[in-house]
Amino acid sequence: MNVIDERFLTDWSGAPHGMPCEVHRPSTTEEVAAIVRRCQKDNLRITVQGGMTGLAGGAVPSDGDVVINLGRMNRIEEIDVLEGVMQVQAGATLQQVQEAAAAQGWMFGVDLGARGSCTVGGNAATNAGGTRVIRYGTMRDSVLGVEAVLADGCVITSLTRLVKNSTGLDPRFLFIGTEGTLGIITRLTLRLHPPMGEVATAWCTADRFEALPALLRSLKSRLGSALCAFEFMSDRFVRLASQLCEQDPPVGGEAGWHVLIEAAGPLGQSMAGPLEAALSDALEKEEIMDCALAASLAHRDAFWRLRESIPEVLSHLKPVAALDIGMPWSETASYIAQVDATLRRRVPSAEHLFLGHLGDNNLHIISGPVDEQQLHEVEEIAYDALRGRHGTVSAEHGVGRLKKPFLSVSRHPSEIDLMRRLKQALDPQQLLNAGRILDQEEGDTPCNAEQSSPP
Repeated sequence: MNVIDERFLTDWSGAPHGMPCEVHRPSTTEEVAAIVRRCQKDNLRITVQGGMTGLAGGAVPSDGDVVINLGRMNRIEEIDVLEGVMQVQAGATLQQVQEAAAAQGWMFGVDLGARGSCTVGGNAATNAGGTRVIRYGTMRDSVLGVEAVLADGCVITSLTRLVKNSTGLDPRFLFIGTEGTLGIITRLTLRLHPPMGEVATAWCTADRFEALPALLRSLKSRLGSALCAFEFMSDRFVRLASQLCEQDPPVGGEAGWHVLIEAAGPLGQSMAGPLEAALSDALEKEEIMDCALAASLAHRDAFWRLRESIPEVLSHLKPVAALDIGMPWSETASYIAQVDATLRRRVPSAEHLFLGHLGDNNLHIISGPVDEQQLHEVEEIAYDALRGRHGTVSAEHGVGRLKKPFLSVSRHPSEIDLMRRLKQALDPQQLLNAGRILDQEEGDTPCNAEQSSPP
């Protein structure tokens, strides 16, 4: 029996895994295509992997799968310094892309706490968001073109460098956000941005959540596109993060909610004054309780250290339920109040933490430690409360394996039917990332049922 390295079996979700029959680490698109063609011929299902930082179980293999890990496809192939366009292999990490862009006087707009491990191919496959969506949008807004391998091994090359291209169907939107179920992204062209000017950073507190959307609306009106981060955290999250990071919160006292705010104008323009003035007005109007402005890069790093302590928090609370929900601002306060009260009542032994990116409607819920039964209970509580709120069960982590039972909360039956039609058209044998997003249609027979255990 083949010995499979543990790192190819699990992602950050902790979802149960099977034992793949093979693991491949190709370095070119042609190698990926050859592997896929053989899998189609032999009816072998494929699990596609990037940086293994997902929280929806999307990269976790089943028994008998052929794993294609794209970690070796990590080359920065070309940067158009004049126009700000980068061509890159899908296995490059987000941090590699950020550093390569910065070295040429540009900036890549997407940023995540897992930047050192997550790959841009995986970011595109899940349409990742992160902390700058309020200014630069999701991964979908930063990808100009893609190259992808279909389920029959055919290579679709659509590495356009153009922002505007109205010549029919745009292939990139078949592959961005579809989690490798319609094709394996192998290369991308990425849109870069001019670097931000001096960043002004502040940490504020509020006694009630309703104050945060009002503050965000005010800051958007006063700062416009200079506003680049608005990260909220419940007090319980901040207290635990402070303990694990061994540092005090930037603002003391009792507060129900904390928010990390950043603004940056063009090079040579400081936003410290405008941000300070806006927050001073909010203090006078008693919209916020207190605030602190970062006076140095060390202060800014300390602020972000707390916000980006999620890996430490997940490790401390494991086994953990980590949910990634989205909804309109007007629904968020009542949703949190309802879910928090229900979780405390029905799962009292766990810690329940809330945080997110309010500017892009994204709320994260972390509950732990929980056993398997409690995990399902947390999911049911959170997703049932989302019904009727015009929300989504996944704002940026993807559906993967773990959120399939709740897809109907977010999607109309006609949308799910359209997804099935596309999957059937492009992957009739159900080979690519089978079992993610959609369950196999009832009555279908797994193509590699005889491969249920490794050779």
